[in-house]
Amino acid sequence: MPTNLQAAEYDAVGQKRWAWPSFAFPGVIWLVLLFLIPFYAIFAVAMGYNDPILNSPQPEWNPVYWDPSVFGDVLANLFGGQLGITALRTIGYVFAASAISLLIGYPVAYYVSRKVGRWRWLWLLLILAPFWINYLMRMMSWVNLLSPDGQVNRWLGAIGFDNLPDWLSGHHFVVILGLVFGYIPFLVLPLFAALDRIDNATLEASRDLGASSTQTFWRVTWPLSRNGVLGGLVIVMLPMFGDYYTPNLLSGSPRTRMLGNEIDQFINQTTGQGGVGAALTIVLMFFVAGLMAYYLITINKATREARE
Repeated sequence: MPTNLQAAEYDAVGQKRWAWPSFAFPGVIWLVLLFLIPFYAIFAVAMGYNDPILNSPQPEWNPVYWDPSVFGDVLANLFGGQLGITALRTIGYVFAASAISLLIGYPVAYYVSRKVGRWRWLWLLLILAPFWINYLMRMMSWVNLLSPDGQVNRWLGAIGFDNLPDWLSGHHFVVILGLVFGYIPFLVLPLFAALDRIDNATLEASRDLGASSTQTFWRVTWPLSRNGVLGGLVIVMLPMFGDYYTPNLLSGSPRTRMLGNEIDQFINQTTGQGGVGAALTIVLMFFVAGLMAYYLITINKATREARE
């Protein structure tokens, strides 16, 4: 007979209690090496000092000597300076691009999951096709199309438009469309997965109870796919907030700068401002973490309601 202590070492199905948690060990090591340590390094740079001789930021690895004054300067600039305008512009770009991506991606995901039948594999292949091409190369294709002598202006000139604009000279909607083009495949796949999991019997039961196609969508399909919508939006919004190459390639104008451009300038282009760039990175990281926390809370709440 096993003792109580020995029995406590096993779960309900007779497995060692440490067996399944041990599978997470490689992921924990990966997380520590590639997230927690770099995250601490960013804090060390932001809380460090600027070397007066080398005129470069020096990390302070000992938390006892951290100087948080740079965060005060960054926050003051965010809430009352030029950084605040850039932050609002970034939020506007990201939410506009995410909304457009959802309006385009949801019907595509719905069609592929419900209507294409045996040709589903071909549609999924087309959705995945952009991942085969480097992101920068895809953006460069838009640069060629939208340049003053590009194909878009040639088409507009051919149908009689005069005074053709320079699309790459600081147009907000061009940057937004660039973000949509670059990130929409990351939204379509989670939407497809969420819609594909909905049981057809549930939809048939709704119609049997007298609901129209529109009512079935809004009362059954949309609520059941809402977690997939939130997950997809998180996947595309998080990298959008740190994007800096899309505005650089499709505009290059100060009127379309995003927070990613500011961080890039502080760290790589402005001498001695690496600490400010690191501090701004941390502030942006906490803002994005707030969005992630909202997503996790919403998912947990929906999961509890489904179980009840």
